[in-house]
Parts: sequence; C-alpha cells; structure tokens
Amino acid sequence: MTTQLRHSWTERMLGAAKLDTNIYEEVEADHTATGQAAGVIALVAIAQAIGASGHGTYGIIAGLAGAIFGWLLWAGITYLIGDKLLGGTATWGELLRTIGFAQAPGVLYVLGIIPLFGGLVRVALGIWILIAGIIAIRQALDFSTGKAILTAVLGWLAVAIPSAILGVLGAGLLSR
Repeated sequence: MTTQLRHSWTERMLGAAKLDTNIYEEVEADHTATGQAAGVIALVAIAQAIGASGHGTYGIIAGLAGAIFGWLLWAGITYLIGDKLLGGTATWGELLRTIGFAQAPGVLYVLGIIPLFGGLVRVALGIWILIAGIIAIRQALDFSTGKAILTAVLGWLAVAIPSAILGVLGAGLLSR
C-alpha cells in the first residue's frame, strides 16, 4: 500500500529507522529517491568512520567508497535472489532505494567512539539494520517475511563466502 504523502529525507530516514513499512513503500515507489538513499549510505559511512576513530580522511573516503560499492552489490544480489530465484516483484532501483534507507539507523555508529560502549552500539545497530533490511526486502519484493529472511541470508552468504575466501587468500599472499 503506497502512501500519497511525500516525506522529507530526514522524515524518511526516521521512518525507516522506526521500521515504518509505509516509508519503505514510499521510497520504493519514488524513482527520485535513489539519490536520497545514496545520501543515507554516505552519511552512515561517515558516522562509521567517526565511530571507529583514528582513520582520518583516508578512512572516511575509503569507507564511503566501500559503503557505496557494498550497497550496489547488496541490492544487485538481493535483486537476483529475490526477484529471479524466489519470484518477488521488484526492480533493482526499488531495492536500491529501500535497502539504502534500511541503513538509516547506522547514523548512530558515531556513538562507537564512546569507550566501552562502542562495541555494544555496533552490535545493536547491526541487528537493527538487519531487521530493517529484511523489512526493506519484504516491502520491495512484495513477498512474505520468510522469503525476505531467506533472501537476506542467501544474499549475505553470496557476499560473505567469496569475501572470506579472498581474505584468506590475501592473508596468505601477504604472509609470504
């Protein structure tokens, strides 16, 4: 059910963080919201860099590039699994927008800078973003929560396994 209301970027971020399905439906349908979703990704990447502290400008730039690449890759893999394999009904753009806004709670990664509290913040935010991502996938692909969870898990495995293999290979090459 798409709402006729058009919310501001910050209202959309807050709504996405609150897991409001109407906001996910709104950004799914709004073809002009892809830039806003990219803005969410950029803001979260900067918050992560600040929360991790000590990485300087290079860390922010590398984090921003990695976050944007990861967002594009995650949306692409989710599209292939959810739409092509599991029969959902979304475009890559719809997934880009909803998955981008699902990262909104990540602005709180900036709290990671607080000693002894930062690790707990990162874990809590990871769980929150995962739940938001499942809602985003469910709303964009117009299918059940179960299929959304399956899509998220398969997508995560599709990214994590090759990343782990490359990490092991890279570590092996560096140790020589």
